[in-house]
Amino acid sequence: MAVATREVRLPLQQLPNALTVARFLVVPVFVVLLATASDGHSWAAGIVFGSAAVTDQIDGWLARRWRVESDFGRIVDPLADRLMIDAAVVLLVVADRLPWPAILIVGARDLLLLAGLKLLAPRRIRVEVNRLGKLATWVLYAGTGFLMVTHSSDDWALWVFWTGVGLAVVAGAQYVLETWRRIG
Repeated sequence: MAVATREVRLPLQQLPNALTVARFLVVPVFVVLLATASDGHSWAAGIVFGSAAVTDQIDGWLARRWRVESDFGRIVDPLADRLMIDAAVVLLVVADRLPWPAILIVGARDLLLLAGLKLLAPRRIRVEVNRLGKLATWVLYAGTGFLMVTHSSDDWALWVFWTGVGLAVVAGAQYVLETWRRIG
């Protein structure tokens, strides 16, 4: 289904990238809130984290709807997501809400993203985010956020987190295969 587009004036055209930059700026606030929380349980950190997740969806939707997608947004938006999620995962491991392999899995995903960016950018190859990648990010945001606002006895939040990790691994494999076909 095609989304109707509208022409927007210059200040509004910058809103999607401004939301991305705002996500970067709230990462330190989020880190302080979660790091000072008792046992990795913080509604304040969860709200900041959830707000970041929502703005991630809004900025992409606005950029596509208003046709103001930019190279800056294509590169910085996923990095802002990774920084927020990675900070949360590290802090939740430190608080013993996640097992330490979570850092390795999420870190490997991010290294793959950075290596791919370094390999593809000089060749001017763009890999568009697919639906599975978007779903994986949403489920990772949800699972990680749920871990912050639930108690450690609530295992369901862990299941949501690991489902997001699994989706991210499958989406990553799809991106690698797609990129391999384009390069080779």
